[in-house]
Amino acid sequence: MDIKLSVLDQTPVRKGSNANASLQETIQLAKLTDELGYTRYWLSEHHNSVMLATGSPEVLIARLGAETKNIRLGSGGMMMPNHSTLRVAENFRVLEALYPNRIDLGMGRAPGGDRLTAHLLNPSNNFDPQQYLQQLKDIRSFLNEEPIDGISEMMVKAIPSINTSPDLWILTSSGESAIIAAYMGIACSFAQFINPIGAAEAIKTYKERFSPSAELAAPQTSIGIFGFCSEDEKKVKQVQAYMDYRLLSFEKGLYNQQFDYNDIRDVEYSDYDLQRIDKNRKRMIIGTPDSVKKNIEELCKNVDTNEVIISTYTMDAQDRFESYKLMAKIFGLKKNG
Repeated sequence: MDIKLSVLDQTPVRKGSNANASLQETIQLAKLTDELGYTRYWLSEHHNSVMLATGSPEVLIARLGAETKNIRLGSGGMMMPNHSTLRVAENFRVLEALYPNRIDLGMGRAPGGDRLTAHLLNPSNNFDPQQYLQQLKDIRSFLNEEPIDGISEMMVKAIPSINTSPDLWILTSSGESAIIAAYMGIACSFAQFINPIGAAEAIKTYKERFSPSAELAAPQTSIGIFGFCSEDEKKVKQVQAYMDYRLLSFEKGLYNQQFDYNDIRDVEYSDYDLQRIDKNRKRMIIGTPDSVKKNIEELCKNVDTNEVIISTYTMDAQDRFESYKLMAKIFGLKKNG
């Protein structure tokens, strides 16, 4: 299987650093992975967190487009209930006009933060799943310059009017949105970094129920994981410990706790904590090159996809860069230059 690698950048802010440095690191990482031959570079949308640096993927995509040449750029994803559908359509049409055939519009329905923040972002958001379905239908209509059902007799166009369109993706962590993606004929990405179970079943259902659309003739899938690769086994163990603690602390509601490996290396876990850590490790692939390659290949085979989107957290920026370099090397990505 020819495996494609992509990047999910959640713009992490390390302890002792700041958002300015994190955003500059994003620019460096996008340029690096573009050169290394990664397929796409997605940016997440999160709010009300000091640990992440951007709630506006579309703003950062605009900057990264000017810094890169080949890699596709997109949202992983735009949390649609936080936004006006027309505004999202226009933002991504501008991006597509700037960087034709390089833009992905990945869409999700989670708030990307707490519900109060989501309400402030969009006071009309009532967290109704039917509203999200309507947004997905409307975004397609705007991008295809088709009338919006039930709006008015007047045609409302998302500007600018252009000849190309962003590729549409629906993000899912439960499998429910995979059925929506299949019905609409839209590409589907399963977020295993959020939910460690259900990917194989979700992708199987998506492929079985897929209805070809004007935008997509055949099913297209990917799977997102946390990942890290190093030839230094000590670094592997430290990043593993860091991620174990990070995911466990999120489950306990500690969303804004800044820490590094030295802060957590001697933490003693309860039996329940250890059970949660064991489950959470299915959300990530961390190891030396041989084990990472083997585990990614097994993952792709088990869930029946050929693209892995990797989100990497480290205590040091250079370790993060080196991890993406090693993964490109072990999978033989073709460099751009």
